[in-house]
Amino acid sequence: MLNNFEFIKAKNLEEVLQLLSNSSIKTKIISGGTDVIPGMMQSSSRFSNVKRLIDINAVSELESVKETNNNVLIGSGLTFTDIVGNELLNQEFPLLCKASSKVGSLQIRNRATIGGNIVNNAPCADSLSPLLCYDASLIIQSKHLRKQIMLKDFLQKPYSTLLGDDEIITFIQIPKLRKNYKGDFYKLGRRRGVAISRLSLSVLIYTENNIIKDLRIAGGAIAPVAIRFDEVENFSTSKKINKDLLITLSQKVGKTVLDITGLRWSSDYKLPVVQQSLYQLLRKILYN
Repeated sequence: MLNNFEFIKAKNLEEVLQLLSNSSIKTKIISGGTDVIPGMMQSSSRFSNVKRLIDINAVSELESVKETNNNVLIGSGLTFTDIVGNELLNQEFPLLCKASSKVGSLQIRNRATIGGNIVNNAPCADSLSPLLCYDASLIIQSKHLRKQIMLKDFLQKPYSTLLGDDEIITFIQIPKLRKNYKGDFYKLGRRRGVAISRLSLSVLIYTENNIIKDLRIAGGAIAPVAIRFDEVENFSTSKKINKDLLITLSQKVGKTVLDITGLRWSSDYKLPVVQQSLYQLLRKILYN
């Protein structure tokens, strides 16, 4: 059951920032509502004291995709359906588009936004691992300040980020890849569709003469928050690609997950699944 709250439909970004700066009561931004409304209905502690919702669906500034020489800026109000259908994003960031196509159901993708997925910061959020692989950063605004922060630093702990009460993510900035990277996104759920991720993996790799020059691995739903496996990536640099290396990389990722999470009731099945999934994903990328 929803408690009483004030609902304001903002007309533009300036109005949103003004409302956030003046708020003396607990306020949340709502766009798709696929996280906010269920949270309020379930009396989640994150939403139980919310007394005002600011609807940003009419804020057209947040629904654009902008290209510069070096970067692409994705409006935080873009739905996952928007992302899947965007030609530029498919060309530049296919992992993000593939992950977006796996979010929930068609109805959810039509409503849920990439900004909301980031701010909610659920461990199973499908967009986060590809964004981490692409070294995404966030443009964040308040009435008096505009700043940029790397996504990896923004994600603090499950359902918690560095976003202030008077701030909104306006754009996700992703640098264009200047070399011919290969990559893929993999999601494991309990069913084929409308599934919450049990684990997700994103991999980008650049090679020369069968030598790894740059490897990026990110995972979701296998640690408290989505993570990049920096130590494994560094280990792989300048290594010759062969079956033994792929096994070693997969084992190292499993060890990293165990170091972060410790032994849990799910470790007996999840660690082997993580390692095998990464091994198979690497083989698919490199040899198919």
